[in-house]
Amino acid sequence: MTIEEIINLVQGEILCGDERVKEEVACVFASDLMSDVLTLKDNDGLMLLTGLCNLQSIRTCEMSDINYILIVRGKEVTDDMLELAEDNDMVIIRTKYSMFKTSGILYAAGLPPVY
Repeated sequence: MTIEEIINLVQGEILCGDERVKEEVACVFASDLMSDVLTLKDNDGLMLLTGLCNLQSIRTCEMSDINYILIVRGKEVTDDMLELAEDNDMVIIRTKYSMFKTSGILYAAGLPPVY
C-alpha cells in the first residue's frame, strides 16, 4: 500500500517527505514504547504508528531504520522533530484518529502487522 493511500484512508496530513507519497509500505507496527520498537528486525517498508510525539521517537526510528512514521491522536509535531526527520529522509504523517482506529483501518485495508 502506498503512503498516499494510507493518508487517504486515515484522513491524514503529510508533514515531512511529501515527495515520497508513491512509496510502498509493507507492514505496520503500533507502539508508544520505543523499547519495543528497538526490538524489531527487518524494517524495510515498515511504518510506525505512535502517539509518542517527541525527538526520542524520531531518534528511535533513525536507529531502527524506520522511514515512515504515522503520528496518531492529532499530536503536534515540533519543528525540531521535522528537521531531524528531514535530515534522515523520513516521512511523517499525522492523523486525528486514535491508534486503535488507525490500526483497524489499515488492517482492514490489507496492510499487515509486523507479527
